[in-house]
Amino acid sequence: MNLPIVIENLVQAQNNLNSTAYAGCFAETAVVFDEGKTYQGKKEIKNWIEKANKKYQVTMKPLEYSAAKQVLRAEISGNFPGSPAALNYQFYIKDNAIHSLKIV
Repeated sequence: MNLPIVIENLVQAQNNLNSTAYAGCFAETAVVFDEGKTYQGKKEIKNWIEKANKKYQVTMKPLEYSAAKQVLRAEISGNFPGSPAALNYQFYIKDNAIHSLKIV
């Protein structure tokens, strides 16, 4: 599967439970939408993923990617009810940085 480098880095950071590297994939003013909540800026994104990593220890396995839509479908596994589950990661990527991410 041919993923943009920033998404490859995001998946690797998630699979290593590395919240610093994960947040490093985002632009300074990026926005993440997950489970009905919004996280703005690298600091909030880092805090969000750090808490989620401690609680759920999620790993990602990319299943398919649409470059035209900037959507990654991935199987996530971890310590949560219904694991594993397939989710869509809807990105807006510009200048090799994630400016927005919506997880559905």
